[in-house]
Amino acid sequence: MNRTTLFTTVAAILFILLAGFSQSHAADLKITEMAVTTKIVKGNPIDSVRRISSASVKALYCFTRFSAPEDTDTTIKQLWYLNDEVVAEYELPVKGAHWRTYSRKVVEKGLSGEWRCDAVDGEGKVLKSVNFRMN
Repeated sequence: MNRTTLFTTVAAILFILLAGFSQSHAADLKITEMAVTTKIVKGNPIDSVRRISSASVKALYCFTRFSAPEDTDTTIKQLWYLNDEVVAEYELPVKGAHWRTYSRKVVEKGLSGEWRCDAVDGEGKVLKSVNFRMN
């Protein structure tokens, strides 16, 4: 076996091991809080939106708090849906045992309907969803 083949084989094995390690931590992610909110203050949501007028806000935030193993270093996606159609997608880091993150969706007038924000792991599994209505 020449050096190039050996290097490629070792690199492939390391990649597989690291990918498996990352996925095992992703499977251990637990969402302890998730809310669509009108504002984040000092790293926390100030409210939890269930129904809102598009004329009353300029942006909404999908806040998610996790409990995970101490050495977690992975990502999740937050998908924003309007009437079951994806209108925004954000990839967000999750690092450490107690992590919180959020995405921001600009609200334009006239975007009324049934809204949903999903937190999805790297394999596409929905970890949690939040629904709300916008008038």
